[in-house]
Formats: sequence, C-alpha cells, structure tokens
Amino acid sequence: MISFLRGKILNKGQGYVIVEVNNVGYRVFVNSAMCADFDINQDVEVYTHQYVREDSLDLYGFKSLEDLEMFELLLSISGIGPKSALGVLAIASVADIKDSIARGDSALLTKVSGIGRKTAERVVLELREKIGATADGGKRTAESGNVSGDEIDALMALGYSMAQARDALRAVDAKIKDSGERIKAALKELGKR
Repeated sequence: MISFLRGKILNKGQGYVIVEVNNVGYRVFVNSAMCADFDINQDVEVYTHQYVREDSLDLYGFKSLEDLEMFELLLSISGIGPKSALGVLAIASVADIKDSIARGDSALLTKVSGIGRKTAERVVLELREKIGATADGGKRTAESGNVSGDEIDALMALGYSMAQARDALRAVDAKIKDSGERIKAALKELGKR
C-alpha cells in the first residue's frame, strides 16, 4: 500500500496532481485548496490513501496525517465515497469537522456536493463516539456550542469563508442569544480584522 510520497509536482489538473518520485509519476487526487497551493516543479510531501476497486486503483493525497485519518474515518461510513470525503476536507479544517460532529451538528456536512441531510446525520451519529472530545480536550466544544449552521450560512452568503464565519461567531459574547444580534456582532468582529 502506498502511504506517503515525496517528490516534485510534474503536472496538475482538475482535482489532481502528478507527483514524480524516482522517475515515476503518481496521479494523486487532492482537494481544490490543496491543488491551488501546489505549483509545478515544487517539491512536496503527501500522505496518501490507496483506494482499490474492481475497475480502478486511485491515490488520494493529504498534507497531514490528521487529514488522512479524518478521510479514512469518513470513508468508513456507508454512503460516503472518496470524492465526498475529499469534499468534506475541502470545506473545513479537521478541527472544525470534529467539533461539528462532537456537537451533533450535521449542517457543515450537507454543504458538500453528494451528501444529503440523512447521510450527514448518519456520519454524525456513527462518528460521534469515535471522535469523542475534540483534539484540544473538548475546550472548543464549549466555546462554540452557540454557533449555528444558519448563522454561518448567513455570513457565508455575505462572502466570508466558513472558517472566518466560525471564528467570528465564536468571538461573540455567549450572553447574546438572538441569532440576528449574533450575526451583527460577528460582522463587527470581522470588520476589526
């Protein structure tokens, strides 16, 4: 099984890069953000997951072991294929995904093409036990317990990224309960940055 590649980006296309390792080119599927970060002739290190089916043998690449482990956890869920799992990792950091699952919030996952509400709820249900507390001891869960998917959607509709929206909403005083007021406070926070 191919688990790691170190080489040079020979070429890149829509959703993949070709990594040359000792005069052999490996086609590695990556998410769009990772693909944009890579330049042709750049030296890279990529953790990989080798996905084997009857009709194909594909490699999926990640910058960190943490990303690879989350990808493999997502693949363990019925109805989630490699493209959907890669899509989940493209929209949020592993910490945000774990946080969302730990809180039982499936809204984040439904933003990925190919993952509907029922599948997202199944992911949350099946992975909640496996993930348990977030990597930083559950501190983030307490901080972000008031962040709702609708509030994030509203900020994203205004052009902010999911990470920016989450960070701004986490900074809002927990005493503010009204969703509209929380969005206003988050916008003020974003204006400071």
